[in-house]
Amino acid sequence: MSGIWARSLRGRVTLVTTLIAAVLLIPFGIGAVTVTRAWVAASVSRDTRNVAERIATETHAGALWRGGRIPVLDPTVPLIQIVNPHGTVSAASDGAAAMPRLSDLWPAPDDRVITARPCVSRMCLYLTAVRVSLEPDSSVVYAGRRAPAVLNDHTLETVAAIEIAILIGITGWATWMIMGRALRPVAAMRAQLDEINASDLSRRVAQPAGDDELSGLAASINGTLARLERSSRQQRQFASDASHELRTPIAGLRAQLESAQLYPDDTDLEALVTSALRDTDRLEAIITDLLLLARIGSRVDDAAKEWLDLGEMVREELSVRKDRVPIRLAVEDGVLVQGVRLQLARVLTNLLDNAERHADRYVRVSVGCEDGTAVLAVENDGAEIAEEDRERIFERFTRLDAARSRDAGGTGLGLAIARDVAVAHGGELTVEDCQGGARFVLRLPSAALAE
Repeated sequence: MSGIWARSLRGRVTLVTTLIAAVLLIPFGIGAVTVTRAWVAASVSRDTRNVAERIATETHAGALWRGGRIPVLDPTVPLIQIVNPHGTVSAASDGAAAMPRLSDLWPAPDDRVITARPCVSRMCLYLTAVRVSLEPDSSVVYAGRRAPAVLNDHTLETVAAIEIAILIGITGWATWMIMGRALRPVAAMRAQLDEINASDLSRRVAQPAGDDELSGLAASINGTLARLERSSRQQRQFASDASHELRTPIAGLRAQLESAQLYPDDTDLEALVTSALRDTDRLEAIITDLLLLARIGSRVDDAAKEWLDLGEMVREELSVRKDRVPIRLAVEDGVLVQGVRLQLARVLTNLLDNAERHADRYVRVSVGCEDGTAVLAVENDGAEIAEEDRERIFERFTRLDAARSRDAGGTGLGLAIARDVAVAHGGELTVEDCQGGARFVLRLPSAALAE
């Protein structure tokens, strides 16, 4: 049974709440009973003492009790006796007249008031004895009453225990019901999630009304499902595109080899080898880019990072390139970024290759720092990129110009790789407005501009 409670959040919360209620209520109940008993006992002792002292005062003043009967001054203290020095009851109230002497206590002159709890005639009393005077032959007044039921038995403890048990039970029941109601949306979300499978990620869990934690949880779950659906869709599209991109050069290569096999005398060996190498190079480039995309992932190992001068890296990369159009530089020195040099250099290479394919007369590269962010921009004076295509071009195997040959157009993975590297380095790669051309901007976290 305890295992069932331990496995259930509802049961654990109920159990903990009930235990806390018991820990708080039981000491409170014990304290309340103790305080109540002490208060009642003090009240009874005060009443008996007041009555005894008043009778003693009147007796000392010479009051005569007709027929030896003492009037009851307080209905709660009906038992009154006056005992002379010989130990004989000389006067008593109606309630104590037929009773034996209420107590054998005899106050001394230096302690003329004594409180006691004797039991006489099968009855326990709360009693106060007061000496009438300080004379050696002084009488003593006894005033008492039966012990209240609350002090004479365990009724008070029983009632308190029942009440505490009821309160603890109500606390546990209320917690169980409240937790059941609170967790009902969680159970519904769990059931809905169980029905969602990898083949259909379009479904969403119901989001409770309001702006509480459960609503936030449902929103997070739906956001995660949306990302999984988008990722799954991209993976399926990527697999389809990759298979198509790989199939094309393989099919061309196979066709050439089969033709050479069927017609060896009519085959130009040098042309065949050149074409086969070109297709092999394309296959190798696609596979290399696919492996790089898989290796980049969503982050970069911090141990592989180093501080780089972005402007210096640009100059070094341009020094080994031979481009068909001139490249204009506007590079600031001392723009420092932390990253993996090979990957950041690959971003620059991909952006330059893309710019060279589209440029008419020039490509412009600039490096600067804006508000603590390193900015690398690559522009070309070719065709502008429509606003609706500025995100789509970063998708894998996407080409806006369908008429461009595959050889001239690259693998179709360059911009996708560049953006993944930027994101893995905590930055971003976007397309910005550029009149009469295209402008790609890489932004990375940077140290302050070096002095």
